[in-house]
Amino acid sequence: MAEEIRKSIDPTSLRLIEKAKEENLETIWDRRQNQQPQCGFGIAGVCCRICVMGPCRITKKASRGICGATADIIGARNFARMVAAGTAAHSDHARDIVLLLRDLSTGKASDFKIQDPEKLKKLAREFGVETDNKDIMKIARDLSEKALAEFGQQEGELTLKNRAPEKTKEMWRKEGLLPRGIDREITEMMHRTNIGVDNDPLNIIRQAMRVALIDGWAGSMIATDLSDVIFGSPQPIRGRANIGILEKDEVNIIVHGHDPTVSDMIVRAARDPEMIAKAREAGAQGINLGGICCTATEILMRHGIPVAGNFLQQELVIITGAVDLMVVDIQCILPGLIDVAKCFHTEIVTTSEKAQFQGAKYVHFDHSDALATAKKIVEMAIERFKHRDPGKIEIPPETQNFIGGFTAENIFHFLGGRYRATYRPLNNAIMEGRLRGVAAIVGCNHPGLTQDLFHVTIARELLRHDILVVETGCSATACAKWGLLSPEAAMEYAGEGLREICEAVGIPPIIHSGSCVDNSRILVALSNMVSEGGLGDAISDIPVAACAPEWMSEKAVTISLYAVASGIYVDMSPQFQLGGCEWVLKFLTEDIEKMTGGKFAFKLDPVAIAQGMIEHIDKKREALKLRPMMYPVREIAVEV
Repeated sequence: MAEEIRKSIDPTSLRLIEKAKEENLETIWDRRQNQQPQCGFGIAGVCCRICVMGPCRITKKASRGICGATADIIGARNFARMVAAGTAAHSDHARDIVLLLRDLSTGKASDFKIQDPEKLKKLAREFGVETDNKDIMKIARDLSEKALAEFGQQEGELTLKNRAPEKTKEMWRKEGLLPRGIDREITEMMHRTNIGVDNDPLNIIRQAMRVALIDGWAGSMIATDLSDVIFGSPQPIRGRANIGILEKDEVNIIVHGHDPTVSDMIVRAARDPEMIAKAREAGAQGINLGGICCTATEILMRHGIPVAGNFLQQELVIITGAVDLMVVDIQCILPGLIDVAKCFHTEIVTTSEKAQFQGAKYVHFDHSDALATAKKIVEMAIERFKHRDPGKIEIPPETQNFIGGFTAENIFHFLGGRYRATYRPLNNAIMEGRLRGVAAIVGCNHPGLTQDLFHVTIARELLRHDILVVETGCSATACAKWGLLSPEAAMEYAGEGLREICEAVGIPPIIHSGSCVDNSRILVALSNMVSEGGLGDAISDIPVAACAPEWMSEKAVTISLYAVASGIYVDMSPQFQLGGCEWVLKFLTEDIEKMTGGKFAFKLDPVAIAQGMIEHIDKKREALKLRPMMYPVREIAVEV
């Protein structure tokens, strides 16, 4: 059996895990323990089941599969298929947003409207759509058609890659990494990894990089930008985090998943006076809405809705006994939710044809009657409120205030002011040695690692070294729960240079930039830094590093690979399941840097991960011949 780990650093999570144990409720941690020992061949990446001659496992006795594939061929194929799946997830999400824009523009989605017409026009011009003296809905229609064409495009280059620095694009062209079309590259990846097709590990990983770049510079970027157009571009906004946001006397609805289409309408419905009146008629004081995972982030950034928790808290929030209904859409939703909900009065509602669950109630969500459907779901929650068992309710009190909603666009104004929007203060701070550089912490939670420990410890270590941190998704929620996403956190955790900047500008030392699909905002911000000048000519020149601690999803593999393919150093913990693939691991951690300027690292300790990022940032500073750091490193404890 696996060694027992400390399950979380979060007192709320620990209390609810204990409650689950007391009531004999199975959680994700129990299911992981029941899976021990896990398959060593799978962990090493040397198990292949692509054809039915297998499955084949590489051992000392059998150094090749039945077809002749080596460990590195098998590992490269398995890795590439994870990249294809992760890219498909984000790109399919993007397609849904594009289709919503098309329906909106033709009057088929009348409950939605263009919330940011200026961003619509700017984006339309990037896609070559004429905007002068043109009706806004015609612009939206033409943009939606242009964006949809990128999915089926067979030749050429995708539009939004033009946001990247010229030197980075030159590298992609030289290495043959520029994607031609979203669906084409994913399909070709699956074909190449079929039996008897591509059997060169290098060639397979090259195509995997091309597929990953679709995600960062096409699918995710399209999804993020069009979500801003339809739902509104985020602005810094106050929020609260952790399960303590639940209200004992109100109807509690949790939205979970990644698609803002559903959650945005649920917000409108929950705030409707008619719905609030119905909740009061049922005996509640009102309607309280909270989120889990990236859907939480979407409605936080645009509406200030509190965040109930990140990935590993989705079962725990139900175990409070206070959640009346959880509505889910796509991605990162545990099938185990259904069994936990059966032990309480909680209703689980699914809204996507792509993501249904046995035992959940399916409510079809269509663009044409979105608000009416959302009201129906809220009414279902009000009905479930009547069936609560007060004896089962236990809401831990912990919550934290924080600020989210930063984007590549609005950070211009924070740094340069309303009338002189510029990245120059950020670049100057790095060049002068006030800031060491910039780091991104992204990713999930993993039940095999202590929940939130890596995110928080790495962030603290980076902050004390005067590194501005950008976070998305579950990582941002982890640090929000620990109080690191407030301006006051700079006083307690940041080095002297970073603290001075945070005080002058009025921002937290950690910038919350949205959901996991919004990692594309980080790519845009880095490109803006290159354009501003003084920090090199490519993304790979900037003093920047990234990590995805506690990752668990194929989407994280894709995100990390498009970052590396864009020239960024990325540490992944746990390591990719490639321990038995010597050539593949060497390529990803060493040789790929000669190609793209980025590379992977796989450290096992959070402080070591942060130190590796700091060393890389210092190496980039030295290459740029920047001034020494102005202040000594702040001596504070970082481990939680």
